[in-house]
Amino acid sequence: MSLIILDRDGVINHDSDDFIKSPSEWGPIEGSLEAIARLNYAGYRVVIITNQSGIARGFLDVETLNRIHSKMRRMLAQVGGRIEAIFFCPHGPDDNCECRKPKDAAFKELAHRLRVNLDHVPAVGDSLRDIQAAQSAGAKPILVRTGKGEKTLKKGIPKDVPIYDNLAAVADALLEIVI
Repeated sequence: MSLIILDRDGVINHDSDDFIKSPSEWGPIEGSLEAIARLNYAGYRVVIITNQSGIARGFLDVETLNRIHSKMRRMLAQVGGRIEAIFFCPHGPDDNCECRKPKDAAFKELAHRLRVNLDHVPAVGDSLRDIQAAQSAGAKPILVRTGKGEKTLKKGIPKDVPIYDNLAAVADALLEIVI
Protein backbone atom coordinates (compact mmCIF):
# COMPACT_ATOMS: atom_id res chain seq x y z
CA MET A 1 0.00 0.00 0.00
CA SER A 2 1.30 3.45 -0.94
CA LEU A 3 1.28 6.56 1.24
CA ILE A 4 0.60 10.20 0.39
CA ILE A 5 0.92 13.18 2.74
CA LEU A 6 -1.31 16.21 2.27
CA ASP A 7 -1.34 19.66 3.73
CA ARG A 8 -4.90 20.67 4.60
CA ASP A 9 -5.59 24.37 4.03
CA GLY A 10 -5.14 25.30 0.39
CA VAL A 11 -4.80 21.68 -0.73
CA ILE A 12 -7.97 19.95 0.47
CA ASN A 13 -10.04 22.95 1.53
CA HIS A 14 -10.21 26.62 0.68
CA ASP A 15 -7.70 28.62 2.70
CA SER A 16 -8.35 31.90 4.47
CA ASP A 17 -5.97 34.61 5.66
CA ASP A 18 -8.40 34.92 8.58
CA PHE A 19 -7.96 31.20 9.40
CA ILE A 20 -10.54 28.43 9.27
CA LYS A 21 -12.07 28.85 12.73
CA SER A 22 -15.23 26.74 12.61
CA PRO A 23 -16.79 23.85 10.72
CA SER A 24 -19.01 26.30 8.84
CA GLU A 25 -15.90 28.04 7.43
CA TRP A 26 -14.42 24.78 6.15
CA GLY A 27 -15.23 24.01 2.53
CA PRO A 28 -13.49 21.61 0.15
CA ILE A 29 -11.74 22.73 -3.00
CA GLU A 30 -13.66 21.37 -5.97
CA GLY A 31 -12.54 17.82 -6.75
CA SER A 32 -10.27 17.44 -3.71
CA LEU A 33 -12.43 14.99 -1.78
CA GLU A 34 -13.01 12.89 -4.88
CA ALA A 35 -9.25 12.92 -5.52
CA ILE A 36 -8.62 11.52 -2.03
CA ALA A 37 -11.27 8.84 -2.60
CA ARG A 38 -9.64 7.86 -5.91
CA LEU A 39 -6.25 7.65 -4.20
CA ASN A 40 -7.75 5.47 -1.45
CA TYR A 41 -9.38 3.23 -4.04
CA ALA A 42 -6.00 2.82 -5.75
CA GLY A 43 -4.43 1.71 -2.46
CA TYR A 44 -3.05 4.95 -1.07
CA ARG A 45 -3.06 5.66 2.65
CA VAL A 46 -3.80 9.38 2.98
CA VAL A 47 -2.35 11.33 5.91
CA ILE A 48 -2.61 15.04 6.64
CA ILE A 49 0.18 17.12 8.20
CA THR A 50 -0.99 20.66 8.87
CA ASN A 51 0.09 23.77 10.75
CA GLN A 52 -2.84 25.10 12.79
CA SER A 53 -1.45 28.23 14.42
CA GLY A 54 -5.01 29.53 14.86
CA ILE A 55 -5.00 27.50 18.08
CA ALA A 56 -1.96 29.34 19.48
CA ARG A 57 -3.45 32.64 18.34
CA GLY A 58 -6.70 31.93 20.21
CA PHE A 59 -8.92 31.79 17.09
CA LEU A 60 -10.06 28.24 17.85
CA ASP A 61 -9.42 25.44 20.30
CA VAL A 62 -8.56 21.78 19.76
CA GLU A 63 -12.20 20.76 20.25
CA THR A 64 -13.25 23.07 17.40
CA LEU A 65 -10.41 21.76 15.23
CA ASN A 66 -11.67 18.23 15.88
CA ARG A 67 -15.17 19.29 14.81
CA ILE A 68 -13.72 20.77 11.60
CA HIS A 69 -11.89 17.51 10.94
CA SER A 70 -15.06 15.52 11.69
CA LYS A 71 -16.89 17.54 9.03
CA MET A 72 -14.06 16.89 6.57
CA ARG A 73 -14.10 13.15 7.31
CA ARG A 74 -17.91 12.97 6.98
CA MET A 75 -17.88 14.77 3.63
CA LEU A 76 -15.02 12.56 2.47
CA ALA A 77 -16.85 9.40 3.51
CA GLN A 78 -19.83 10.51 1.40
CA VAL A 79 -17.65 10.22 -1.71
CA GLY A 80 -15.98 6.98 -0.57
CA GLY A 81 -12.72 8.35 0.81
CA ARG A 82 -10.95 8.44 4.13
CA ILE A 83 -8.03 10.01 5.94
CA GLU A 84 -5.90 7.58 7.92
CA ALA A 85 -4.41 10.15 10.30
CA ILE A 86 -4.13 13.88 10.91
CA PHE A 87 -0.99 15.37 12.43
CA PHE A 88 -1.32 19.02 13.37
CA CYS A 89 0.93 21.61 14.93
CA PRO A 90 -1.01 23.91 17.28
CA HIS A 91 1.90 26.29 17.78
CA GLY A 92 2.44 29.79 16.46
CA PRO A 93 5.28 30.89 14.19
CA ASP A 94 7.25 32.37 17.10
CA ASP A 95 6.98 29.31 19.36
CA ASN A 96 10.07 27.69 17.79
CA CYS A 97 8.57 24.22 17.99
CA GLU A 98 9.87 21.29 15.99
CA CYS A 99 6.47 20.14 14.68
CA ARG A 100 5.64 23.33 12.76
CA LYS A 101 6.50 23.21 9.09
CA PRO A 102 9.05 24.05 7.63
CA LYS A 103 10.60 21.85 10.34
CA ASP A 104 10.06 18.15 9.81
CA ALA A 105 9.25 16.67 13.25
CA ALA A 106 5.63 15.93 12.27
CA PHE A 107 6.89 14.02 9.22
CA LYS A 108 9.34 12.08 11.39
CA GLU A 109 6.57 11.31 13.90
CA LEU A 110 4.38 10.04 11.06
CA ALA A 111 7.19 7.80 9.80
CA HIS A 112 7.78 6.47 13.33
CA ARG A 113 4.09 5.80 14.08
CA LEU A 114 3.37 4.12 10.76
CA ARG A 115 6.77 2.43 10.66
CA VAL A 116 7.45 3.67 7.14
CA ASN A 117 10.32 5.24 5.27
CA LEU A 118 9.31 8.55 3.70
CA ASP A 119 11.74 8.30 0.78
CA HIS A 120 9.81 9.10 -2.39
CA VAL A 121 6.49 9.48 -0.53
CA PRO A 122 4.57 12.32 -2.24
CA ALA A 123 3.85 15.27 0.06
CA VAL A 124 1.43 17.80 -1.41
CA GLY A 125 1.40 21.40 -0.22
CA ASP A 126 0.73 24.94 -1.32
CA SER A 127 3.57 26.77 0.43
CA LEU A 128 7.35 26.85 0.56
CA ARG A 129 7.30 25.61 4.16
CA ASP A 130 5.38 22.50 3.00
CA ILE A 131 8.07 21.87 0.38
CA GLN A 132 10.90 22.46 2.85
CA ALA A 133 9.47 20.12 5.49
CA ALA A 134 8.89 17.37 2.95
CA GLN A 135 12.40 17.69 1.53
CA SER A 136 13.97 17.70 4.99
CA ALA A 137 12.11 14.50 5.88
CA GLY A 138 13.13 12.80 2.62
CA ALA A 139 9.64 12.87 1.12
CA LYS A 140 8.90 14.02 -2.43
CA PRO A 141 7.36 17.52 -2.34
CA ILE A 142 4.63 18.49 -4.80
CA LEU A 143 3.20 21.99 -5.10
CA VAL A 144 -0.41 22.76 -6.01
CA ARG A 145 -1.49 26.13 -7.39
CA THR A 146 -4.55 26.25 -5.12
CA GLY A 147 -4.47 28.05 -1.77
CA LYS A 148 -1.19 29.95 -1.51
CA GLY A 149 0.35 27.98 -4.38
CA GLU A 150 0.38 30.79 -6.95
CA LYS A 151 2.00 33.20 -4.45
CA THR A 152 4.53 30.52 -3.56
CA LEU A 153 5.41 30.04 -7.24
CA LYS A 154 6.01 33.78 -7.68
CA LYS A 155 8.43 33.77 -4.74
CA GLY A 156 10.27 30.78 -6.21
CA ILE A 157 10.56 27.11 -5.38
CA PRO A 158 13.26 24.48 -5.96
CA LYS A 159 13.47 23.50 -9.62
CA ASP A 160 12.86 19.79 -9.08
CA VAL A 161 9.45 20.23 -7.37
CA PRO A 162 6.53 19.20 -9.61
CA ILE A 163 3.66 21.69 -9.88
CA TYR A 164 0.00 20.81 -10.46
CA ASP A 165 -3.16 22.88 -10.69
CA ASN A 166 -4.85 21.13 -7.76
CA LEU A 167 -5.08 17.90 -5.77
CA ALA A 168 -7.24 16.28 -8.46
CA ALA A 169 -4.44 16.82 -11.00
CA VAL A 170 -1.92 15.32 -8.55
CA ALA A 171 -4.14 12.26 -8.15
CA ASP A 172 -4.48 11.97 -11.93
CA ALA A 173 -0.69 12.03 -12.34
CA LEU A 174 -0.01 9.55 -9.53
CA LEU A 175 -2.69 7.13 -10.68
CA GLU A 176 -1.51 7.34 -14.28
CA ILE A 177 1.91 6.13 -13.08
CA VAL A 178 0.35 3.26 -11.10
CA ILE A 179 -1.73 1.92 -14.00
